[in-house]
Amino acid sequence: MNEIREVADLFDNILKDKKLEKYTYVLVQSEKQELNVENGEFKLMRTGYDYYTSLTAFINNKMGSASGNDLSKEALVKLAEDGIGAAESSPEDPCHDIAPDQGKEVFRQGIYEPDMDKFLDRIQECLDSIKKEFPKVKVMAAVGSYDKSHWISRNTNGTEFEDFSGRYNFYIDISASEDGINTGISGASVTVDNLDKPFMELGNIRKSLEAISNSIHTKSIDGKFEGTVILTPGAASQFLGMLIYHYMSDMVIIDGTSRWLDKVGEQVASEKLTVSKKPFDERIVLGERGTQDGFRTEDVTLIEKGVLKTHSLSLYAANKTGRPVVKNTGWSLIVDPGEKSFDEIIKSVDKGLIMGNFSGGEPGANGEFSGVAKNSFFVENGEIKYALSETMVNGNLGEIVKNIREISKDVICDGSSVIPYIAVDGVVISGK
Repeated sequence: MNEIREVADLFDNILKDKKLEKYTYVLVQSEKQELNVENGEFKLMRTGYDYYTSLTAFINNKMGSASGNDLSKEALVKLAEDGIGAAESSPEDPCHDIAPDQGKEVFRQGIYEPDMDKFLDRIQECLDSIKKEFPKVKVMAAVGSYDKSHWISRNTNGTEFEDFSGRYNFYIDISASEDGINTGISGASVTVDNLDKPFMELGNIRKSLEAISNSIHTKSIDGKFEGTVILTPGAASQFLGMLIYHYMSDMVIIDGTSRWLDKVGEQVASEKLTVSKKPFDERIVLGERGTQDGFRTEDVTLIEKGVLKTHSLSLYAANKTGRPVVKNTGWSLIVDPGEKSFDEIIKSVDKGLIMGNFSGGEPGANGEFSGVAKNSFFVENGEIKYALSETMVNGNLGEIVKNIREISKDVICDGSSVIPYIAVDGVVISGK
């Protein structure tokens, strides 16, 4: 995986021959070593290699893109022709652009030489622990992979980023059964750059096993009420993703439909809430280093103690609206923890539920959401009473972040985000 610079030099010459004066591209080589487990037995170990190419071409305020999966000269020539053709057939828009020169930088992240024997031992250790500690749980499938990549990105303003990275990924599909009653299938995953700790103690693995083990016998809620919903880190990530997309992203700022269009610098949420995207945080494995626009990625705080600090805008949206660009197009979501434990938060709830996942359509332009709370538990008088059959929840994204009761000091760190439990009031919960 060392010839990619030679391929980049070749591609530069191809683009020069095509007389393309403005462009940006990325070339990627990747390797995956994968282990598969089915019904407790290792079934497959394989190594695969992959390639990815992407070109964005600019011609007279027109922009076009093309991509492929071949680094051969013939494929690169076709990629150049496709990108140029896409640009020529696109409408003019002077807001299309690439970042100014960011210099040249090489990034190295994660683990570049894996210990596959220890990786195998950690997977087996986790499967053995599940069998011992959670006898009602069945591991339907488990997948472990070591992923290594080498990519290079260049643009005609002079920027060159190169990245070497490697990580371990572990994922399980699980279900549980007792007395002939079965749950649905759930999952848990973690990404790490070392094998120092058992997988059982990382990410949401143990919490997911506990939840599904206690979800075999479910009940439904009678009637409808307005109560408290404790979002697990997985559900909190879903809701924060919807919030960012519908209130802070390119589309809603360009078309002016965001409810937070002119709220930068103002209080939009509870002072308990601070949300950032921090790819350079030590708990994030393989964070973004170069944005899709060609900027060197920076950590960014979106909401600080409830105050909206910035919208999350690309270079195009920034040029279109005259607002600041955010040099961060990854995820790497981090929510600052609170002061109370998850158990203390449960004890403070009169009536509500703990939501494992949310399943529903996209919220409306005003932030109204409606969907099903999955993998959830009914809470009453500060106690978890029982697992719930699918239950409807309704509310408004903008309102629930104002109505945050507590944020836990417990966080789930799965390698791509660091998120606590978030308890919100004012959600309508409906059963049969």
